[in-house]
Amino acid sequence: MMAVAGDDARVLFRTGIHAVMEAWPALQIAVENGFGGVHSQEKAEWLGGAVEDYFIRNDDLKLDEVEDFLGDLMSNEFDTVVEDGSLPQVSQQLQAMFCHFQRGDRAALKEMTSRVAQRKCRVMVTTVRTARETDEDEDDMDSMEEMEVTSVNHGAAMQPDRSSQTIKEEDIVEDGWTIVRRKK
Repeated sequence: MMAVAGDDARVLFRTGIHAVMEAWPALQIAVENGFGGVHSQEKAEWLGGAVEDYFIRNDDLKLDEVEDFLGDLMSNEFDTVVEDGSLPQVSQQLQAMFCHFQRGDRAALKEMTSRVAQRKCRVMVTTVRTARETDEDEDDMDSMEEMEVTSVNHGAAMQPDRSSQTIKEEDIVEDGWTIVRRKK
């Protein structure tokens, strides 16, 4: 009977890990844009198993060790450096789930997983171009593109204001800074 309860908790832990990974915008952006190559989706699925194995093999992990592990995986598998501040949050969620798993607290695992799944958002990336870039030749590979990230929560898109996507020429001052104006 104890093995069945432990297996059930392990399945819940695995489900929780996958929910956290699916709700992590940095990973979703990397997958949707193919940063991991043609097999980005498979790598994302593998990542959940790798995280589970990491926790199972190391039962006394510190938060910074989990952050480093996730950061290394994102860097090595998706050529992505996560600088959005989400690594500590994701690491903390995973570590909390692991503590519930170790205690066999299936109710807390289910509750955390459902909470994470509710906050899950699909990520859309939109390229933002300045008026000057729009007028210039599109073949110029030296120009850097800015990206605007828009979250889609519960199927309803929070679309960016299309009028604000093109930065007017007069809003760019000589030193390259952009003047941000308040909406009227």
